[in-house]
Amino acid sequence: MNELEQLEAMLRARPASLSNEQRRAAYDALGDLFPLAADVRVEQVVAHGVPAEWTSTPVANTSEVILYLHGGGYAWGSLKSHRHLVCEVGRAAAMRTLALDYGRAPEFPFPQALEDAVSGYRFLADSGFKPHQIAVAGDSAGAGLAVALLVRLKEQGLQQPACALLFSPWVDMTVSADSYDRNAQRDPVLNRELMNSLAEQYLGTRPRKTPLASPVFADLGGIAPLTIFVGATESLLDDAIALGRAAGLADVSVRLEIWPKMFHIWPNYHQVLAQGRQGVDRAGRLLRETVDAAHNVRNLVRN
Repeated sequence: MNELEQLEAMLRARPASLSNEQRRAAYDALGDLFPLAADVRVEQVVAHGVPAEWTSTPVANTSEVILYLHGGGYAWGSLKSHRHLVCEVGRAAAMRTLALDYGRAPEFPFPQALEDAVSGYRFLADSGFKPHQIAVAGDSAGAGLAVALLVRLKEQGLQQPACALLFSPWVDMTVSADSYDRNAQRDPVLNRELMNSLAEQYLGTRPRKTPLASPVFADLGGIAPLTIFVGATESLLDDAIALGRAAGLADVSVRLEIWPKMFHIWPNYHQVLAQGRQGVDRAGRLLRETVDAAHNVRNLVRN
């Protein structure tokens, strides 16, 4: 088997029925499986009440930052589980990163994660970062949370960041997309039953189309440019396509890339998968270009 087939076999072999505690432990084990490069610096911080951490590499421009929101269905994932991905996205973009340990469901259901994300953004602003110096990024639920954050910032009259980078975004909690059926045999990670369970933990009795939980149904007009990466074998493929369409119809600049044969958040496995490394490098490069463009626009306006 090649490395992609080996990874998919490993993912398919995971037990289907695990408690939240077991899934959280499994996610955190990735932090042990994928150690950081020796030149990565990690610093713990509290961002307006939210546990968080800075990471940086020697190439990072310290005046620019990526606010990273981890995935895990709003119930799993942590600073530890995603640190190896976050720091390398930062390296590829030549920026610092601030990852948030936002409140997870079911202990902290909607809208706690969103409120924590807003706190993280305000913390960066209060730390001296201008909006054009901030990018937002996330994967899966964290990518959906990133879009919800942009909408919430607009509602609160706050300036948008330079852009948002989204890996395999979950943006529709109705869990009704055709790709759940179309990719049922191809997706080694997600399925409709699992995602319905996660949506229930996060939303409880709230409507599944609540815009700030399912931002594909939100008014996306005026939010920051989006770059979306999604795998062709994912159950969430149609979520990404629907988000790209909704953003485009709202006159938002959007780039959607569908990667052939790739599974959910494949860049997370960049240390053992060539396409993962390529995904991290390309995402970082596109993020870098968008942040530079935002900086240039600002300079033109000022002049």
